[in-house]
Amino acid sequence: MLADHFLICLCCTNIKSNQKPNIILLMADDMGWGDVGFNGNREIKTPQLDRMAANSLQFTRFYSAAPVCSPTRGSILTGRHPERYGIYSANVGYLKPEELTLAEVLKTIGYRTGHFGKWHLGALSQTLTDTMANNLQQPMPYAPPWMNGFDVCFSTYAQMPTWDPMKAQLRKDYYRDENGNIISDNLEGDDSRIIMDRVIPFMQKSVQEKIPFLALVWFHTPHNPIIAGPEYRKLYEHFDENKQHYYGAITAMDEQIGRLRKEIRRLGIEHNTIVFFTSDNGPATPDEAAGNVAQRLKGTAGPFRGSKFSLYEGGLRVPSLVEWPSLIKKHHKTDYAACTTDYYPTILDILDLKMNLQPHPIDGVSFLHTMKGGSEKRKQPIPFYSLKQQALTDNRYKIYSNDAGKTFELYDLENDRSEKHDIAKDHPELVEKMKQVLQAWIISCRKSESGEDYHSPKM
Repeated sequence: MLADHFLICLCCTNIKSNQKPNIILLMADDMGWGDVGFNGNREIKTPQLDRMAANSLQFTRFYSAAPVCSPTRGSILTGRHPERYGIYSANVGYLKPEELTLAEVLKTIGYRTGHFGKWHLGALSQTLTDTMANNLQQPMPYAPPWMNGFDVCFSTYAQMPTWDPMKAQLRKDYYRDENGNIISDNLEGDDSRIIMDRVIPFMQKSVQEKIPFLALVWFHTPHNPIIAGPEYRKLYEHFDENKQHYYGAITAMDEQIGRLRKEIRRLGIEHNTIVFFTSDNGPATPDEAAGNVAQRLKGTAGPFRGSKFSLYEGGLRVPSLVEWPSLIKKHHKTDYAACTTDYYPTILDILDLKMNLQPHPIDGVSFLHTMKGGSEKRKQPIPFYSLKQQALTDNRYKIYSNDAGKTFELYDLENDRSEKHDIAKDHPELVEKMKQVLQAWIISCRKSESGEDYHSPKM
């Protein structure tokens, strides 16, 4: 059993089983910082997320660990940058069995765990050609969510069409349950609704049985193929066809987030349920989303430079909310710099959970103090690495390289959040200091890649 290999203890003795908070991690796919009303978008209708924001801690400076989806997803589950364990980009690498996931940790203290939506951290089949997603030259290694701590699954390997997902596919992919079985019922219409139809019964059963739960709800929206149903396109009939699909699909997802929040309140668990919301990276560009008419729209990163695949702010800075009425009494914004790697240590901090033998180092840091209303600055910088790009940001400054660290740009994000003015020549000593921190981190990642962080395999 996992607990035989990982010594985990609850140090806060006043947290009883029925008091452990339920945890829901909502994540959109390729949604830009500016694609939501609570960040100023006046065209896309996101009334449910805006209502959630009005009751939440809203991060104005929240980062995905990477500018593309698979690495970010791994960061949420491990608290570690995926450069440490070989998930360098989408469809590159997989979640290694030695990594101790958030789901595995929470299972040891009585949580029921569920994954719903896009997985993209390893194949869900050992035999079928659905592992050959996105024209890969060879199948991805088998590493499904049910082998990484999830009790209940309604999962796909990669992206799905956002309307009639089994009818509009350009390649074969399937929804699978926790036994690896292909699911064939209730797969018509809006994909976000299809996903939520599985999340809500999971939540209801957990509450009925008085079992705390962890639910990862990883929507496919608004990744291509982006298709909106007729009723959602009609909401945007005065816009062109591209915007009807893009905007409509986001509104459909927003509607399901509202449905989830309503059910949480109907069940009477809102004060004991933490709901996080973010995106896996910045918005896709028209080139990246090339294809049919419903795939060519670019989302918006708001005022930020860059988009998906870029380590400029637009590729990394994503919308982010945390709702927990028992702790967060009213809406407030924070410019605290947080990252998807921080979810793992934050949740462990909330539970006062300590561990031995987990892979170290952990790149994330807890932002529980920020949830409590604290105004502290981040105590360590956030590093980024994506193919030939490197970056490091602290509470104010950011260095960026697009040539594998040969040269660096420097930006003062406090006064130039759009990264328009490279001030590297004016501050060579600061660039050098930040560069040394980044290079030390990269060396640490290379040691991790070699397996130095692992003590023993999981069971």
